[in-house]
Amino acid sequence: MKNVQQIASLALSLLLVISNPVAAQPVKGQPAQKDADTTNMIEELNPFDPNVEEILEYYDRIYEEETGKSAHLEDLDVNDIIGLASCYRSSCNVWAQVVKSSQRMYLYVNGSLRGSWAVSTGISGYGTPNFDRHPNGRIYDRYTSSKFPGGDYNGLGNMPYAVFITGGFALHGTPRGNWPKLGQRASHGCIRMHPDNAYMFNRLVRQYGKTNVWITVQ
Repeated sequence: MKNVQQIASLALSLLLVISNPVAAQPVKGQPAQKDADTTNMIEELNPFDPNVEEILEYYDRIYEEETGKSAHLEDLDVNDIIGLASCYRSSCNVWAQVVKSSQRMYLYVNGSLRGSWAVSTGISGYGTPNFDRHPNGRIYDRYTSSKFPGGDYNGLGNMPYAVFITGGFALHGTPRGNWPKLGQRASHGCIRMHPDNAYMFNRLVRQYGKTNVWITVQ
C-alpha cells in the first residue's frame, strides 16, 4: 500500500506541474536559483526505483492526455515480437554509442558518423549500466519534474526529448544549468545531453523506428 501511495503522489505532483506551467516559471522579482542548485540537479525519476515501470505508466497517461501524442512508438516486426535484433550496431539505420570512460556519445546514421558530443552518465552510487540493444519504444518530447521545476527547458521540463532504453533509463536533454557538467558524470543514471542533440536523436528514432535503432552504452 505504501508503494502505491508513493506512486500516486508522484503522479499527482507531475500532473499539477504540467497542467499549471506558470508554477514552473520563476516569479518576477524573486531571485533565480543559485547555479550550484541547478548544476547539481538530479532528475526526480529514479531509474533504479523497483516501482519505476508503474511510475512510468502514470507518466505515460499524463503525457498522452496533455500532448495528444503516444508515449510509445508503435512499430513492431516479427523480430521485435520474438525478441530478436533486426539489426546490430552499425548495421542499423541509427546507432548511438555512449562511451562512459570519455563521457561522449557518437551518433551514426546509415553507417556514417553524424556527430559526437559530451554527455553525463550516472554519478557514484547511480552508475549508468552497460546496454547493447534496441530502445524499448517509450519516447517523450517533454517531461516536467515537480521537484526541480526551475530547471525547465523551453516549456519541455528538465528531461526533454527522452528516448528510453529500458525501464527508467533514457537518453535525454538537460536544462541550461546542467550544461557545464556535460562531459562529467552527473546524472541519476540516465544519459544527459544538450537538448539540441537530444532533439536530433529523438527525431531520428521517430523517423526510423525502434527496430532500426541501436543503443550501446559501454
